[in-house]
Amino acid sequence: MEVTKMSNRTLALLTIVSFALVALAEGQEGNKPPKAKPRKAVELPEEKETFLGLYVTAWEAYEKWKANPDKVKVLDVRFPEEYVFVGHAEMAYNIPVALISYEPKDEKPCSMTPNPRFVAEVKEWAKPNETILVMCRSGGRGAIAVNTLAKAGYKNVYNITDGMEGDLVTDPANSYFGKRMKNGWKNSGAPWTYDVNPEQIRLPKSD
Repeated sequence: MEVTKMSNRTLALLTIVSFALVALAEGQEGNKPPKAKPRKAVELPEEKETFLGLYVTAWEAYEKWKANPDKVKVLDVRFPEEYVFVGHAEMAYNIPVALISYEPKDEKPCSMTPNPRFVAEVKEWAKPNETILVMCRSGGRGAIAVNTLAKAGYKNVYNITDGMEGDLVTDPANSYFGKRMKNGWKNSGAPWTYDVNPEQIRLPKSD
């Protein structure tokens, strides 16, 4: 019974997230960053590229953090709802780069707006010279977050290109077709959890 409740709640959340991501993409259309060449010999979709050109996969991010946990930080920029109900990396702190508004807009059940305190919250949590590994669902919002931090003076910020859930399987012959089972933190073997430490979630404060 508990599994069914979690599945229904997660399905509803993912539906909301899908609408919100469409809204974010529309809002970013006229403000795309200049193309950055990945430092790896792997082509990335334009929406995952960043000003800094620093990229890691989810497993590489875990290995990088594990090698130096005192100096490498993992930042989850998804909605708090995703962080809690979809699951998160055990060491990741949640500072959302954008927030969901549950007020209907443009015939959509919800919309999304940038978190006005995103940079301020990150500055309270990490210094500009620290290494930060940024995670979202599959790399798109991660790139937006990295670019936002780069403009604020951060230099060593990596985009985790496959994010927490990974990319969709696009081969119709694959039994996982249409599902996020291609890559991503949850599919990599790196540790993740549903357990929430309130100290690892930094919700926006009122100014």
